Amino acid sequence: MAVSGRGYVPARADAMDGMEVLANGAASDAATMDAIVFAVCEEDVNAETSAIESEALRAFDARSGGAVSEMMAEGEFKGKAGSSAFSRARGGNAKHVGVVGLGKREERGVSVMMALGSTAAAHAQKSKCATLGIAGAAGFENAVAAGAYLGATDDQRFKSKPQAKTLKTVSLLDVTADVSAGKARAVGVQLTKELVAAPPNVVTPTALAETAKEIAAKHSDCMTVKILEKADCEKLGMGSYLGVSEASDEPPKFIHLTYKGAGSDLKKVAVVGKGLTFDSGGYNLKAGAGSMIEMMKFDMGGSGATLGAAKIIAQTKPAGVEAHFIIAACENMIGSRGLRPGDILTASNGKTIEVNNTDAEGRLTLADALVYADKTCGATAIVDCATLTGAIIVALGDEMAGLFSPKDDAAKRVEAAAKAAGEDLWRMPMPDSMWAIMKSEIADMKNTGTRGGGSITAALFLKQFVDESVEWSHVDLAGPVWNDKKGGATGYGAATFAEWVASHGK
Repeated sequence: MAVSGRGYVPARADAMDGMEVLANGAASDAATMDAIVFAVCEEDVNAETSAIESEALRAFDARSGGAVSEMMAEGEFKGKAGSSAFSRARGGNAKHVGVVGLGKREERGVSVMMALGSTAAAHAQKSKCATLGIAGAAGFENAVAAGAYLGATDDQRFKSKPQAKTLKTVSLLDVTADVSAGKARAVGVQLTKELVAAPPNVVTPTALAETAKEIAAKHSDCMTVKILEKADCEKLGMGSYLGVSEASDEPPKFIHLTYKGAGSDLKKVAVVGKGLTFDSGGYNLKAGAGSMIEMMKFDMGGSGATLGAAKIIAQTKPAGVEAHFIIAACENMIGSRGLRPGDILTASNGKTIEVNNTDAEGRLTLADALVYADKTCGATAIVDCATLTGAIIVALGDEMAGLFSPKDDAAKRVEAAAKAAGEDLWRMPMPDSMWAIMKSEIADMKNTGTRGGGSITAALFLKQFVDESVEWSHVDLAGPVWNDKKGGATGYGAATFAEWVASHGK
């Protein structure tokens, strides 16, 4: 039995075990499937009447005893992206049939095709099916496979009576493809989801460190890990990071995972993730309506994405790149030793910071982590990711991350990675003129500016800790890491940062 959370698993390395997605063309007639789901584009359906216009869909309807056309008409299903309809079949071998809308055929993308897989698998699992066939995955096999794995994976770690998982096989019909990359992505995204979803008495700095060790142990052919303890960080002069952790009984853990791909003259890159496993706000306590203190378990969303990306990279093994995955993990708590408003910290690059708000702590931990990625690891390209500001949610909402970079080429690389991953982000401005807001009378800088442009001044703060020669980008993902309508933790970022790492080896 778990006591105070210590008996629970931070994240399951085997979350995808027990189910397999196949794309070998062997199940093209779907004769043995418990459930069949058909992908439908808007062009396949009459926009006025919801009547079927696709020959393949008509044939599917005939095999279901007319159940498909009936449920489409009743639900006014027209193939819009994100729409779906399901029914019991009245003919053929399948017990359940369904359709999932993809929108316009030429506008299909990774996110829509992942939704096809996840929607189909989730319904099959809910209906207690053992086998599922999905038609319409051609050209997006890995995206549909990733979605299917994720859709069938239900996080029940904290349930006293978990439900049995029935879905064993998902077949992508009429296609032959290697979908191992899809499974690798799903494993990494699920790892991120489970880390972010877990409560702060389960995912502690130590738990994040143990997760990194587990990744390195399971993929020892390409991964190594180093955990820097408090004394190690003190020797490196990480006063900014250690100042945040001072009040917590949980020891800080500075995590450094290294991946080395095949080849010579490897490009050195780094992904740096914010790792606040709980953020009380410190003496600038999060209090009152809207403070969201009860949700501050997700303030390690950047570190979750970093470890998820590392897991994907360890499985897919891109050549030509050496990747460093770095997390300065700690808690931001209140206590007699705690950081006070007005304190001055010295970061590992010698720069001094006047702390005018202890609730702007993430940037303080990232400062020393960025210096480490630059100076110790020698990374020539760095992307950091953090649930850094509420301001970015005000600007972009809760489904899109904000991208900041002083270099167009660096920003374009992150944008391309996000597009390939099917995750949304938007490049934001970061004018140097706004840095004046962050100037301190008694130190090199303050850690916060005025209310306006909070996500911009946060990015400008981080810029002070990376050499100008480095291809650096910052992703503020405070919005999309959590979505109550989609079940909580989303796993955002893992796929994007894995794509970003792999792009450097191409």
